[in-house]
Amino acid sequence: MKNWLRSKLFSSWTSALATLLIVALAGQVLPGLAQWSVTQAVFVADAALCRALDGSGACWGVIAEKWRLILFGRYPHAEQWRPALAMALIVALLIFSALARQRIARLARVWGVILPGSLLLMAGGAFGLTAVETSLWGGLPLTLLLSLAAIAGALPCGVLLALGRRSTLPAMRALCSVYIELVRGLPLIPVLFMAAFLFPLFLPPGLGADVLLRVLLALILFAAAHLAEVVRGGLQAVPQGQYDTARALGLNAWQVQRHVILPQALRAALPALTNSFIAIFKDVSLVTVVSLYELTGSLSLALAGDADWRPYFLEGYLFIGAIYWIGCFALSRYSQRMEARLARS
Repeated sequence: MKNWLRSKLFSSWTSALATLLIVALAGQVLPGLAQWSVTQAVFVADAALCRALDGSGACWGVIAEKWRLILFGRYPHAEQWRPALAMALIVALLIFSALARQRIARLARVWGVILPGSLLLMAGGAFGLTAVETSLWGGLPLTLLLSLAAIAGALPCGVLLALGRRSTLPAMRALCSVYIELVRGLPLIPVLFMAAFLFPLFLPPGLGADVLLRVLLALILFAAAHLAEVVRGGLQAVPQGQYDTARALGLNAWQVQRHVILPQALRAALPALTNSFIAIFKDVSLVTVVSLYELTGSLSLALAGDADWRPYFLEGYLFIGAIYWIGCFALSRYSQRMEARLARS
């Protein structure tokens, strides 16, 4: 223990000074934070007790009172077992994909069954399930579905855009470059507004796609432009000799990219890809501006019409922040696990 402390925290005078400053700061902040969040907090759904605190403690009772609206949004109360089951299937799928050493083709088949099955559970209209409009979807299941679908759709599009930007065909290279630079220069909110409200104006009546589908397509196209530059950075990290050697062995251009270049490029770009995936996961919270009440929007929906619980929005946002932190931390740990596995291989 002494050796660990000396090597990690007191290896030099600057390290020791930083350690002491952090400990002093924690000693000043943590007792008050613990008092507010735990010892003087209210954990039961009693608005009168929360008002009696007068800000001296946290009112976690708002979570106990509003958890259904926060987690499931406006989804019909009697049918909320369906998004709960869909969410459990998605989380189980993510854990299975992270822990099991399966071939990519087998994992793709599992994803091809579970993800559509989760969507069917949410939508209904078959197997005796009551149909539920996508405008009523919300909360954590909507956040997870949009995030996973956006990542799954944006990554192959980003790879194709990166390859197109490095193409020897001038027209292809110019087209991909213009698209990437145009989309990267736009904020996500205007893109969502265009997908939700402007795009249907250019279609004949009755041909407009569901707003959830349009927003998902906007997320995919927006994220693909950012992922393309990440993948292009990985492609540039692969030495030109790898390509020349593979061509000398008789592989055609696509075989070289698939078997030689792309595996090395994606391995080199894995940390940056993970950062982009985390950004996509958090950017999904912006869909609330087009009236899709994901996790953040469902909290606003839960508190908007209730004067008793509206003052305790801070506790609600802390709860949602904890969920987002868990998701981002899990992505980060999985990335580190993949990097270690690829380094060994």
